[in-house]
Amino acid sequence: MSLIQFLKSKTFFIQIAIAIVGLFLFVFLLKYWLGVTTNHNQKIQVPDLQKLTLDDVDRKLKELHLDYKIIDSASYNPEYPKRSVIEQTPEAGDFVKEKRKIYLTLNPSKYRDVSIPNLNGRTKRQASSQLRAMGLNVGTNFTYVSDIGKDVVRGLRYNGTIVNEGDKLPLNSIVDLVLGDGRR
Repeated sequence: MSLIQFLKSKTFFIQIAIAIVGLFLFVFLLKYWLGVTTNHNQKIQVPDLQKLTLDDVDRKLKELHLDYKIIDSASYNPEYPKRSVIEQTPEAGDFVKEKRKIYLTLNPSKYRDVSIPNLNGRTKRQASSQLRAMGLNVGTNFTYVSDIGKDVVRGLRYNGTIVNEGDKLPLNSIVDLVLGDGRR
């Protein structure tokens, strides 16, 4: 039997019909199986977790059959409670499926600490600029000591106590300068 005769035969057309029916059956079963296993058309709205503590987040997400994962701590934000959610992915109001993970960014418990540099001998303006660049605030309560250099830094104070080089203070702390009075 030649190839052309086989292509015109009844057996060939039966084989083609079986292949087409098998393909449609396979696609239909695959689509049904994927719909069942991927929870097709299931939607859970993600709640707003901002400013909630981890205990509240855990309780709220367990009720909705969602999981969470802490991915990072951001810079301290005083407008949010300590160890509360600052950011979440997916966003509040988005729709997800059951057992989906919500990724959280938390507010640390305090500002990070900054190491105090050696500012002895610097001018008031130089020291103020350097402290502000490091994230510290310079107070207006200057203390003057007897020294030949006018407005030259001779020390630092934090809450009335002397601060030395290498000491650590929380970011945004107010540091007062001890300056020379220019008389000797």
